[in-house]
Amino acid sequence: MIKIYGIKNCDTIKKTLKLMDSEEIGYVFHDYKKQAPSMDLLDEMIRNLGLSVVINKRGTTFRKLDDSQKEALEGKNSAISVLQENSSLIKRPIIQLENGQWLAGYDTSLPQKIKGTR
Repeated sequence: MIKIYGIKNCDTIKKTLKLMDSEEIGYVFHDYKKQAPSMDLLDEMIRNLGLSVVINKRGTTFRKLDDSQKEALEGKNSAISVLQENSSLIKRPIIQLENGQWLAGYDTSLPQKIKGTR
C-alpha cells in the first residue's frame, strides 16, 4: 500500500489526496500532527531523498527557527531531532511507493509515476 506523509490541513496535501482519490489510487495517510514521525522514519526518508529534499525551507516554520536550530538542520542526526519537534518543516507530501521508492512534493503527474511502478 502506498504511504503518504504530511499534515491533513495542508493545501498541498489536500490536493495530493484529492488527486489520488480521483485516480482511484489506494493509500494510507500518515498525519505528522497526530503522530510525530519516528527517528527511523525520518532517517529512511533522508537516506532515500536527501536532507535538502526532506527539509522544507520555504515555510514560515523554517523562518521562525533560531540560528542554532537552522544550523542543526545541516547534519542528518541533529536534523532528525529538529524535524521531530517541528514536523511542519518536513516537505509535503512525501510518498513511499509499494516498491520502496520515495517521492517528494506535489506534482500532477504523481498518478502516472505511481502507476508506472506497479
